[in-house]
Amino acid sequence: MHTKSFDQVSIVIDFDSTFTKVEGLDELANIALVGKREREETVRAIRELTDLGMAGELALSESLRRRVALLQANQLHIDELVAFLFTKISDSFLRNKAFLTQYSDQIYIVSSGFKEFIVPIVASMGIKPENVYANTFVFDEAGNIVGLDQNNILAHDKGKVKLLEALKLPGEVYVIGDGYTDYEMKEAGLATRFYAFTENVERPKVMAAAEHRSASLDEFLFDNQLSRSQSYPKSRIKVLLLENVHPDAVQLFDEDGFTVETVKGALDEDELAERIRDVSILGIRSKTNVTKKVLENAPKLISIGAFCIGTNQIDLKTCTEKGIAVFNAPYSNTRSVVELAVGEMIMLIRNVFSKSEAMHAGKWDKSAASSFEVRGKKLGIIGYGNIGTQLSNVAEALGMEVHFYDVLDKMPYSNARKHRKIEEVLAIADVLTVHVDGRKENDNLIGEREFALMKNGVVFLNLARGKVVNIAALVAAIKSGKVAGAGVDVFPYEPKTNKETFMNDLRGLPNVILTPHIGGSTEEAQAAIGHFVPSKLLEYINNGSTYGSVNLPEQQLPPLRNSHRLLHIHRNVPGMLAQLNGILAKYHVNIAGQYLQTNDTVGYVIMDISETYSDSFVQEIRNIEGTIRLRMLY
Repeated sequence: MHTKSFDQVSIVIDFDSTFTKVEGLDELANIALVGKREREETVRAIRELTDLGMAGELALSESLRRRVALLQANQLHIDELVAFLFTKISDSFLRNKAFLTQYSDQIYIVSSGFKEFIVPIVASMGIKPENVYANTFVFDEAGNIVGLDQNNILAHDKGKVKLLEALKLPGEVYVIGDGYTDYEMKEAGLATRFYAFTENVERPKVMAAAEHRSASLDEFLFDNQLSRSQSYPKSRIKVLLLENVHPDAVQLFDEDGFTVETVKGALDEDELAERIRDVSILGIRSKTNVTKKVLENAPKLISIGAFCIGTNQIDLKTCTEKGIAVFNAPYSNTRSVVELAVGEMIMLIRNVFSKSEAMHAGKWDKSAASSFEVRGKKLGIIGYGNIGTQLSNVAEALGMEVHFYDVLDKMPYSNARKHRKIEEVLAIADVLTVHVDGRKENDNLIGEREFALMKNGVVFLNLARGKVVNIAALVAAIKSGKVAGAGVDVFPYEPKTNKETFMNDLRGLPNVILTPHIGGSTEEAQAAIGHFVPSKLLEYINNGSTYGSVNLPEQQLPPLRNSHRLLHIHRNVPGMLAQLNGILAKYHVNIAGQYLQTNDTVGYVIMDISETYSDSFVQEIRNIEGTIRLRMLY
């Protein structure tokens, strides 16, 4: 890996809210005042003084003096604080301990905080204690903090500026910090660059003044071509999540350091084509169509997550051609869909829905006419996949006789009976339910001909895809009495947001349950999807694993350790692996592990290689004819 020489640069790093996620004095007060009535009010006052001082709105000396006066802390509390701060070291600093150790001679901690709690933390990360410049407390004989050393230059206004003047650090000086006092070193002409550090806090006045910004230490290292734990800063990788995906998904991406943007509803083609230009990871549900036009406007897109079962709303062919990995959630909401199907089936065959409507209108009808048990009835299932098979098991437990048809030769569960023709299932079923995917071949799978083959008085359910059933044919079948009751959860056209009016000819028909595509919309299912899909996306982004991808060859990879991982997606043509190995041999790059999988369209090669290689080596691999996408991970 090519890195820039940094031997003639001195790096000055702030401590509070930069090296650690918190402000030390704030947390010391929080610890010292445990059990005291004034704790909440005092801690809030100290935090307000901290923010005013860091934002440059209150003189630093005044902010420090007033905060220390409010502390009511002693040496034992400092010991507790140090133990706490070990758990609050900023994530990007933890990831890059090797860099801090490698450049320890050139790294200086300059802080308005206090050495008593700073030195133990930074020393554990490889930084030399003699390179730590910070305030010190004054204690009484009982070990209580009674003030701060006023002889310390950092206890006074412009203390960091005066300290840097006195230190006369060699070479260029780069400052990394979150506060205005950090920027003042650049403002005074003592620092070549100031990086506003925003991993933990973002201060508007500091951001406005800063020429350089770093959302993590990884960004600073990336900008300066220095060795780092991440090949590319995750804070610069944008995730766009549409259609109100579960908050757990947002949290998972946030915690991993990505920049996340959310949109409550779906976006149409033009809107998405515009919004996706700088997006690397896209998360959608069923209403967003990822078309070829959208993908042509997505130069940075690496992966798409469908937070649902189906992927027919995504142009998989174009995704594959562009090396974009697509993942879905084939199992996470299965139980929820099955339960809705069972519930609607029972409601309809018992005629509960119509009875309820009559009751709301004030009509009392205790008749058992047209009300039946599901026990002993024949359930016809069209599509014997994840949902169909689980529904089959539940239906048998209810005492139903299950018959199914699938285009693939599926093994029946329990006593379910397999039919070779769809017509056989249509003719035998008392209750017919459709659970097929959204491929084009399934459009209008159930139409006028199919309804004519069904029993008179059949109960019909579609919780699969809107285009699977011809709505006009279903309406006619309901009005004629062929279909005694229907439950429909999916429609050929569905509103993009909750504010749009739902228009469909099924509205107002008797014994028809209409639901707004909520088959998988339970808290349990959405939480499961909110974890499952991001886990697959993160495995691919962080590790290169494509296990569960619906369009790329599946590779389940071991964790990456002590090497760099080369991920090469290419057209499936002969000789590709030989060309890759030839280049590796030419540049004397050692291979620690090599994996290859192909499908009809593309091949996916993963190579774990030694950490030393040149830019020309990478470029030569990019130039291999047939290369679709190359990524380097470390």
